[in-house]
Amino acid sequence: MSRELKSLFLLDPGVVYLNHGSFGACPAPVFADYQHWQRELEREPVQFFGARSGPLMAESRAALGKLLNASGDDLVFFANPTTACNMVARSLKLGPGDEVLSTDHAYGAMERTFLFLQKSARFTYTRRAMPLPFTTPAAWVERFLEGVTPATKVIFIDHITSASAVIFPVAEVIRRARAAGIFTIIDGAHAPSQIALDLAALDPDLYIGACHKWLCAPKGSAFLYARREHHKWLMPLVVSWGYLPDAEPGEHNLIDYHEWQGTRDMAPFIATRAAIQFQREHDWDTVRADCHALLRDLRARVQALTELPPLYPDDQADHWYSQMATLPLPEVDLNELRQKLWGEHKIEAPLHRFGEHNVIRISIQGYNTEADADALVAGLKAGLGR
Repeated sequence: MSRELKSLFLLDPGVVYLNHGSFGACPAPVFADYQHWQRELEREPVQFFGARSGPLMAESRAALGKLLNASGDDLVFFANPTTACNMVARSLKLGPGDEVLSTDHAYGAMERTFLFLQKSARFTYTRRAMPLPFTTPAAWVERFLEGVTPATKVIFIDHITSASAVIFPVAEVIRRARAAGIFTIIDGAHAPSQIALDLAALDPDLYIGACHKWLCAPKGSAFLYARREHHKWLMPLVVSWGYLPDAEPGEHNLIDYHEWQGTRDMAPFIATRAAIQFQREHDWDTVRADCHALLRDLRARVQALTELPPLYPDDQADHWYSQMATLPLPEVDLNELRQKLWGEHKIEAPLHRFGEHNVIRISIQGYNTEADADALVAGLKAGLGR
């Protein structure tokens, strides 16, 4: 399966690409659909924007909603999760005495949004330290929720983290937060298609996701999900034709206010349908399981090489990771190791410092093969002098 899929992606065949998590990768058929819609726009821009784009966007939202078990009317497309986060954070109207509780695993771009706004709004943004290694999801939840204070109005938390590549047990956090009257915003940039995602069952207040990562849609396709009662107070980041100046509070529509942002490329959003269809045609549940199995084996091989304990358990319930994992490395010069992996082996995988650990983050997507895993092990052996 992986060898068949590899030929369908546009990645450089000379690169061992183990970094799908950063920007994703778009299959050739999906990319062709994306370019088709760009050409359709250029063929007749007035008709495309005036008559065609609305229904096409609605069809794409419906397809995405079916995948995520959510109504398409509760989803709106954004160019990236960061833009969606900016809109949400500005709409919250937090002030002195209010607290946003997050973790020290939050994605930097999202975190910076809150850090920027707190300077003028004077709310508190709190990073709850969640040090690696982790043990059980239940222990994780208890440690995190011990950080809740009477001032906590919002919990902003990753579903799957970027730097540490961990699946957080957000379902229990959402449940406990709602019982306590605390608003939840989930950064799910890495979740759609890396794990099965059921928004109706998860039931967050707001959920921000990316389509261009693990769903393999074109770059520039992300979404915001909002429970119906929150539509009315989410204010547009860009005011355009969807805004109704004379509307009473609560009269506006989530799609009208946020989808139309002036002249922009709608093709990535419309082509998200093709990405969903591509994965359906290639039995992505099986692909995902195969990727996890390859990653689990690779994780064990690297652990045997470094002789370092894992940062989270490897259990059959797959609590902590799916297609992306962070592995500890010895105390070495990461810049030197990075240069060796790329310069001598053409291996693309991020290395960085996280907390007290040197780590490498490995992503396994449907196009990766055993040969890619072998190349990484060989590259690390050489780079680490093992």
